[in-house]
Amino acid sequence: MNKMLPPSSPAITGQPKASAKAKPNWLVRKYGKRVLKQNIPLYMMFLPIMIFFLVFKYYPMTGLVIAFKKYSFIKGIWGSPWAGLSSFKLIFSNDQMIDIIWNTLLLSGLSIVIGFPVPIILALLLNEVRKMAFKRMVQTFVYLPHFLNWVIVGGIVITMFSQNTGTINHVIDRLFGTTIPFLYKESTWIGIYIGSGIWKDAGWGAIIYLAALTSIDQSLYEAASIDGANKWQQMLRITLPGILPTIIIMLILKIGHLMEVGFDQVYVLQNDAVSQVSEVISTFMYKIGVQQANFSLATAMGLFESLVGLVLVVLANRIARQFGQGLW
Repeated sequence: MNKMLPPSSPAITGQPKASAKAKPNWLVRKYGKRVLKQNIPLYMMFLPIMIFFLVFKYYPMTGLVIAFKKYSFIKGIWGSPWAGLSSFKLIFSNDQMIDIIWNTLLLSGLSIVIGFPVPIILALLLNEVRKMAFKRMVQTFVYLPHFLNWVIVGGIVITMFSQNTGTINHVIDRLFGTTIPFLYKESTWIGIYIGSGIWKDAGWGAIIYLAALTSIDQSLYEAASIDGANKWQQMLRITLPGILPTIIIMLILKIGHLMEVGFDQVYVLQNDAVSQVSEVISTFMYKIGVQQANFSLATAMGLFESLVGLVLVVLANRIARQFGQGLW
């Protein structure tokens, strides 16, 4: 026969049985205070960073309210009358706005499709170089363009591709007796835009993949070599899978900037002859926001650009998680 439980038993009273591992509240508070005191130097080091982000990143976001107002300098942000979604309606009802959004997607999409693999290929090639002196020299040459301002890079591009005084057209004129308006034809202008962006940033982007390559266990290459795998097979079976998480993360970040075509590069290289393909969101916001003082419409365009980028990042991360990768 089962022994009768006392009246105070949890089974009779319905009270949950106390866990043997549960700690008293006073002990948890004491342990928390001790950890807090131990980490005070770390919190103090983090404080300037937190203040920087609050002042220069989060507080300026309150200015997005301009997109929903008819902003004027005299009345200020909070004194300006509300305009609702009129600025957003203008964005999607104007044919010029649609063309500008399309140009932004076109240039940014081509930059990702064509330019994204270049740093990966460059890192793989540099990783195979065994002579360190030659490797450092090549790295210096491919990193250097990143530190040049787009005004300087634009001057170099114009000097090379100008129809009348360009170096390339000078050679073409000597060989064929004619010149090609590289900067004044839409197709060639797009090619120059993509190429100049790759030339400027490919070397700097390769640094991340070179760092990822150092984390791959070298014994895997030795084992593959013993099994008879050549360099190409080692790259496909070991190198690329080893840096795949880094590639996925960088691709997600790139997709998040799909609507953000760099203002400096486009503004320096564009001209009236190619305005049908070179007018993008960033240059349009500059012209209507700064030159025409239409801050409400410019802010609405910027907010739309950010929201689209956020949606693309979330979708890209969700797709990546289906393959076992992801940013979060």
